[in-house]
Amino acid sequence: MSALPIPFVPCFIAAVVALCGLPAQAQERIYRCGNEYTNNAQVAKSRNCTPMEGGNITIVEGIKPAPAARNTPANASNTTRSGNERVDPNAQRARDSDAKAILETELRKAEERLAAARKAYANGEPEKQGIESRNYQRYLDRVAELKAAVTRAESDVAGLQRELGRLPAASGNAAR
Repeated sequence: MSALPIPFVPCFIAAVVALCGLPAQAQERIYRCGNEYTNNAQVAKSRNCTPMEGGNITIVEGIKPAPAARNTPANASNTTRSGNERVDPNAQRARDSDAKAILETELRKAEERLAAARKAYANGEPEKQGIESRNYQRYLDRVAELKAAVTRAESDVAGLQRELGRLPAASGNAAR
């Protein structure tokens, strides 16, 4: 049988005494009043609250929403327009031409991505790479990914063409 080191015994005794001297932390009884909770027995009795049974309860209060911003010159650009206000025809034409230029640029990029995806797909028979000659499933997975990329690129091009078709004609018909 081994003996405990002498400095350990006084430390152990001091720790036990300290722990015994701490008051027990018991939680008061919690009452539920609809969606509110209280530990005040008088308030609970006056509101006909029911006592909660079971383990400890933790309640975290939510964040209160910030008040709505007022219309000041700093945030006046965020205000919504009513249906009767008209936009200056020249400003609308400028917006439409900007939108058209952006869409045409995006369409060119999408067409380039489509061409690259079709080239990589090679009509469903791309060249095998590395380990794909020994692992046919990996090849099939890559072919499926390439086909999905082609389909996605075709969808992007079609969507951009639809958006361009929705824009008003540039012949001055902005005041519909």
